[in-house]
Amino acid sequence: MTTQPDHTGELIPRPEQTPSALRAALAVVAPERLPEMDASQRAAVTEAIEQSGITPLRMFLLEWAAVIEIERFPDTARALRRVEYLARIAEDPEESRRYVRAAGDIIRAAHRAVGG
Repeated sequence: MTTQPDHTGELIPRPEQTPSALRAALAVVAPERLPEMDASQRAAVTEAIEQSGITPLRMFLLEWAAVIEIERFPDTARALRRVEYLARIAEDPEESRRYVRAAGDIIRAAHRAVGG
């Protein structure tokens, strides 16, 4: 009998930060977001050409690596969607700010995890 490696709840291993690896990972963890990623990639390429630099491409890779970092952990993805939802429906501005800060904490942690 073989056992699966314990990846502490991750759906897939962290992908390399290349367009093809990130796209393949997104196809597994959040396929509904592929059109959004494709549009973002086209915009980054256009911006890189206009700027004659690669910074927009690097930002594209980091942004989608962070999205995938969140989505590859279902509990984290659920937590983010929950606080984003609660921020939108909160009637008290301070309560809404607390949820926005919680969402920001999750997103910043994902960026740190992928080197951004």
